[in-house]
Amino acid sequence: MIKTFMKQGKTMSNTSLSGDAVKEVAALVKTGALTVTNITPPLGSHGLPPSIPVGITNGDKPEAVSLKPLIDQWRQRPERKTGQAKVLTLASFVDLTNRHKTRNTAIFADSNWRAPSLTAIVDYHEANVSGVEDTGAAAPIADNGKHRIHYAFPLSEEWQVWVDQDGVKMGQADFAAFIEDHIAELASPTPEETSRMQEMFATTVASPAKLVELSRGLQINVDSKIKNHSTLQSGEIQMQFEETHTGGDGQPIKVPGMFILSISPFFRGEVLRIPVRLRYRAASGSIVWFFQMFRPDQYVTERVVKDLARAAEQTGLPAYEGAPEMSA
Repeated sequence: MIKTFMKQGKTMSNTSLSGDAVKEVAALVKTGALTVTNITPPLGSHGLPPSIPVGITNGDKPEAVSLKPLIDQWRQRPERKTGQAKVLTLASFVDLTNRHKTRNTAIFADSNWRAPSLTAIVDYHEANVSGVEDTGAAAPIADNGKHRIHYAFPLSEEWQVWVDQDGVKMGQADFAAFIEDHIAELASPTPEETSRMQEMFATTVASPAKLVELSRGLQINVDSKIKNHSTLQSGEIQMQFEETHTGGDGQPIKVPGMFILSISPFFRGEVLRIPVRLRYRAASGSIVWFFQMFRPDQYVTERVVKDLARAAEQTGLPAYEGAPEMSA
């Protein structure tokens, strides 16, 4: 259409060309200052159309001029699908991927436990089924990788609080208040968990009731100084405080070495049971408390891997742990 139009040097209604731009080009063609022709790319030139319209300026220094900007300004649809859709659930990720997938679509998983995600690359590279590099005309076609569907696992607010406080040292009052505020996210250990934790860490595992008792005991001794502390044969820590205010009885407090966190890392997701180590540091008669979740990355990564397998099964697509070679 472009070539015919240029030769005639006339305007055409309802075409895909801009009226003003067409008139200017037509005028150049009419005066012989511009010649429009089509060139054919060499065989094996991947990613190019079979014919490319170009303008050739005449005169002392002829040169080729691209007509693509002229064509693109009247494009009614995008040249290709681009952009990244963001979904909020795994089910939506599967459904939208099935809607757009091609025979080359692939799914990638970022298993970083602090910010896990799944991404479907709709226009991923064509697979090399032979497994041997081929630079000929039959070589696998490289695609843009710009059309994507992204699912960032929505981390629950409760999970983020525990992650943010993991390893953070707190005074007696702050730690006691934290335990009281989050007691609903704790669980009693099963016999199997108790046995395993005692074998691995040589310490006792506290129930939620024990931690409530502990937190209240700490509140009583909020203005106290530690008098002595020792590790019992059971693995518990025994502390005796020297009272500096009224309201405390000065009796020793037994502190267990671990407790069980029962929480869903993901919003509306599966509840996981994660062991947590309870620790303290005593210096100059004072004490600070902190906790350390035991391998939270392992628990979250297992969930991501399971959901990756589920997405692959429900879409029929290849799935990988990692990131594609092209940027978004």
